[in-house]
Amino acid sequence: MILPWMKLATDISMLTLESSSVIMTRVTMLATGRGTNAENTRMISEKLFAAAEAAMTMATGGSPAKVVRGYRKHVRANVRRLKQG
Repeated sequence: MILPWMKLATDISMLTLESSSVIMTRVTMLATGRGTNAENTRMISEKLFAAAEAAMTMATGGSPAKVVRGYRKHVRANVRRLKQG
């Protein structure tokens, strides 16, 4: 009974850390003049897409854990993409 909650808490904690990394990278890029209009637009559009995806997951019977896993997948993709550029 408690294990699923502990897994969810761990996933949320990891999402927080991973998101902080993306935010730090993007703010650094903007502060050093390496930010682009495309990246600025992407920051907004991906949040809208992720919120819609989370809403659809919940509307179709998905769990909060599934929503967090989805967010983590997108954030990890951002981490990889930003480290390459």
